[in-house]
Amino acid sequence: MQMFYVEPEQIQGDRVTISGPDVNHIRTVLRMRPGEEVAVSDQRSFHACCRIETLQADQVVLTAKEALADTELSAEVILYQGLPKGDKMEWIIQKNTELGVARIVPVAMERSVVKLDGKKAAARLERWQAVAESAGKQSGRTRVPQVEAVMSYAGMLEAAGECDLLLLPYESASGIEETRRLLHQAAAGMRIGILVGPEGGFAPAEVDKAQAAGFQVMTLGRRILRTETAGMAMMAALMLMLEK
Repeated sequence: MQMFYVEPEQIQGDRVTISGPDVNHIRTVLRMRPGEEVAVSDQRSFHACCRIETLQADQVVLTAKEALADTELSAEVILYQGLPKGDKMEWIIQKNTELGVARIVPVAMERSVVKLDGKKAAARLERWQAVAESAGKQSGRTRVPQVEAVMSYAGMLEAAGECDLLLLPYESASGIEETRRLLHQAAAGMRIGILVGPEGGFAPAEVDKAQAAGFQVMTLGRRILRTETAGMAMMAALMLMLEK
């Protein structure tokens, strides 16, 4: 069932009004008609299956039929992603949204090739957030992950102090049993941070600083994963621990 997001003020009793670009998507892309059903969430407490009543040029009016289950993980998982080059960040955002990430924070690191600032950074952030919303709709997320502005490494370490559990998958780490032990620490209600390096990996000093800030180094096996794969592997593992 196709998911759409609305603001709380667009919900009046069992009547829901969709406006903006989603109207065209419903009318001309999906070619939906009155009587068909969609999922609607206000990203707070309203998640419902809704029936389309009328399709107008500037709005779609629906009636809420029944509540839907919240599809979010039982813990808030934050991906601190070393800034990759090209369009890899869009792929990372899309796939980790599907897996349940709550927030994605791009991090400028020593071996990051891409440098973003000014208008370019603002435009890229807007695009990234749109990718997260699109992936959220496709995967039936009741909340769209927040993609934050690019952080410095020092700023990320400070911000990560809000987390209850901090994990750093590292190609030089070993001991898969320690990885299992760390993953089993994940529990409902936690705020969990994952730190993934860019294409060139972590500089040794970055690993030292992360450990000093509370990150626990772990292995993801004997194979070396790409930057766009490592976060997804972590999210998949945590999803098994945290799915309701």
